[in-house]
Amino acid sequence: MKQLQFITHYTDKYSYYDSARMALEGGCRWIQLRMKDATEKEVETEALRIQALCNQYDETIFIIDDHVELAKKIHADGVHLGKNDMPIAQARQILGEEYIIGGTANTFEDIQKHYADGADYIGCGPFRFTTTKKNLSPILGLEGYRNLISRMHEASIQLPIVAIGGITYEDIPAIMDTGVTGIALSGTILHAEDPVKETQRIIAL
Repeated sequence: MKQLQFITHYTDKYSYYDSARMALEGGCRWIQLRMKDATEKEVETEALRIQALCNQYDETIFIIDDHVELAKKIHADGVHLGKNDMPIAQARQILGEEYIIGGTANTFEDIQKHYADGADYIGCGPFRFTTTKKNLSPILGLEGYRNLISRMHEASIQLPIVAIGGITYEDIPAIMDTGVTGIALSGTILHAEDPVKETQRIIAL
């Protein structure tokens, strides 16, 4: 499965940098740095380290969660914006067309808005309950994805949809069958006995 996005997470065992390194070693080529409760300086320090790491692997996309100005300052590949972050249209004005901008969506209305505002992809979820995110939106499940993809077709909205939220290895085939473009993972990889091997196993699907 080529369309795997990895979202960094800090655990008792691994730092943000470790988590990105293991995903990259396992073959993932899309890393999103997500540090929700960190200061701007902490995020920048970590972003520069992880960006340098990503640059060691060909064709790797490095995305920063939330921090639009920082993404521009260090020339990251793009930014991912959650529901409480800067609006996508405003981020597009700051970043221009050369940066990737992703947006979080839970409903068809969210997707419509992001599409109109110029998003490049949608992080859509949650698939099921997840502990890595606070203030969770309503859970979508397989039926939710099918419904959203169907409505997008009807409205001629063509945007990559990346499923996110509590997804396990066993879930992936059924989720991909709904028509989504890819999967975003964090805990599933980091809680595995060997995160590098787990990433390889997922990519081999």
